Amino acid sequence: MKISFKSLLMGTVAVAAMASCASENGALVVPESPLEECVYMGDKTEFAVWAPDADAARLRLYHSASEEAAFKTVDMKLGKDGLWKATVKEDVKGAFYTFQVQRDGQWLEETEGIAAKAVGVNGTRGAVIDWTETDPEGWAEDKSPLIKPSDIIVYEMHHRDFSIHQTSGVNNKGKYLALTEEGTKNPDGLATGIDHLKEIGVTYVQLLPSTDFVTVDETRLENNQYNWGYDPYNYNAVEGSYSTDPYNPVTRIKEFKQMIQALHKAGFRVILDVVYNHTSDASKTGFERTMPGYFYRMREDGSFFNGSGCGNETASEQEMFRKYMIESLEWWMKEYHIDGFRFDLMAIHDIETMKLIRERLEALNPDILLYGEGWAASAPLYDESKLAFKRYTYQMPGVAAFSDDIRNALRGTLDCKTGGFIHGVEGNKEALKFGIVGAVEHPQVNHTEAAWCAEPRQHISYVTCHDDHNLRDRLEHLSPNTTEEERLKMAKLAHFGVFTSQGVPFIFCGEEMYRTKLGEKNTYNMPDKYNAIDWNLKHKYNGLVEYYKGLIALRKAHPAFSLGSAEAVREHLTFIECDNDAAVGFILHDLEGIDEAESIAVLMNGSRESVTFEIPTGNYKWIADGDVIMPRGIGNYDGSAGCIEVAPISGVILAQR
Repeated sequence: MKISFKSLLMGTVAVAAMASCASENGALVVPESPLEECVYMGDKTEFAVWAPDADAARLRLYHSASEEAAFKTVDMKLGKDGLWKATVKEDVKGAFYTFQVQRDGQWLEETEGIAAKAVGVNGTRGAVIDWTETDPEGWAEDKSPLIKPSDIIVYEMHHRDFSIHQTSGVNNKGKYLALTEEGTKNPDGLATGIDHLKEIGVTYVQLLPSTDFVTVDETRLENNQYNWGYDPYNYNAVEGSYSTDPYNPVTRIKEFKQMIQALHKAGFRVILDVVYNHTSDASKTGFERTMPGYFYRMREDGSFFNGSGCGNETASEQEMFRKYMIESLEWWMKEYHIDGFRFDLMAIHDIETMKLIRERLEALNPDILLYGEGWAASAPLYDESKLAFKRYTYQMPGVAAFSDDIRNALRGTLDCKTGGFIHGVEGNKEALKFGIVGAVEHPQVNHTEAAWCAEPRQHISYVTCHDDHNLRDRLEHLSPNTTEEERLKMAKLAHFGVFTSQGVPFIFCGEEMYRTKLGEKNTYNMPDKYNAIDWNLKHKYNGLVEYYKGLIALRKAHPAFSLGSAEAVREHLTFIECDNDAAVGFILHDLEGIDEAESIAVLMNGSRESVTFEIPTGNYKWIADGDVIMPRGIGNYDGSAGCIEVAPISGVILAQR
């Protein structure tokens, strides 16, 4: 709605300060208070932008998020905290704003700033809003559900993938609101959407990037554009393409909150995938249009270093960017009730920053879940020993990293040229054992890599994620001459390994239904044809769905699979010697006070022949075989002979009570 601002046009213009702000040692002044670029207070709005060494700065106000000229320009004053500030003493709710900074006599391009929390269409202008209008009914009472650390099971999903297919039964397809709809079903009458998540039993939902990103043009959504969203633009603002009205800044925020509220009510915690390691085209960001060369790692010739492989890499070691990251994460927790964060290319960030992030966020929520990719696309422009690479995870208490060790051991190499344990390929045994113990030190593990976790919950166990081939396509590529039945056995065994490891289990959306991306490896910008979840698969592969439900139920029923400390893993987990290099077995023992079972035998056979494992003598409950998992028991097993034969490509679990 267009608002009249005639009174504003008569306002006086403040005189800009022309001096820069620096400390005595020459360092740029960083404000002690949180960075608030736009604070709406009804009869006035305060604006601020950080550019302590600029010559001048000005604020522009607009009636709309795009096109048309500014209806008001206000020169800003530089304060001792390095912030250029201006106060508009009128009610400007509904207006949009930009900042413009002058350097060396030249005005840089306009920008919405670096910390815009509400934006217009495509995020190029900040929005002045009343934040009380963004809260759905009951938001003040929204609380994260209580989830035991041993019950953490992460489900990664993309908003559009999850609900866009015609078989989803969802009305708000591809939108935040899709996850608020209950009672949705596929053509076979099976649960879809949020009801499906409740049915399979996962506890954490990890959302692919939901902060404002570039590549989807929000003015042309009828073109069915697709992107994962790893090209961030405004880190503190909600992406508009997943809202029902990207032109309305309030709508996208409110709908995002409705989604969080619905997920919490349904029993899930929510993890946000954040991409602070790089931005989209750096020259067009608020970072470069306010403080050129400060927020990024730069070569001596002034070009951007590119450890992210996306054109640039941010500089977390810079005091203001470190402060920015921490405050941004705090904002998502406080305003949106986010329960955890997944850090894209976490190894581009320095260890000290990650430790400070943990400290600050833990003060808000002691149960905060933090993890990331412990690698970069290429070597960043910083001291490698000070960066959050996977091998230094032990230096970051409370921060976890994805394990390519167990991933590659189970399913094969990243290049999809060589299979892994589930293919019967030898040479993966020690890497799998390393993953089973959660990458902590263990006397029976002789992996080529040193232990990189201080505690097993720093280890994210997974087989696939949004990156790379999904599991079905990988299996079809590496085992084209096998039957689908055999490939399904391999799929089951892969996640059997994940869910019986001591790390945090992670599953990619749709793997439980045997989804396919039609053989494509990198579908970050490919059409729905390749990315959408076909919910008909839930009926076709219902046996696989039930198996995954069993794995999840197993994890919840038996805390022994999440012992919590490295010491406990070494005390209670003992591997069974087996001559077959494609077979691994272990016993979880002396579990009194930990688990309802006294001991649990876990036996995995990736080979194409039966394997006999020696086990302690006694009577057992048979919990799992190659096709069925029932935490309370499938039947009994007489272990008086002290051994058991495990069929090819299968996993067996026996429990003594």
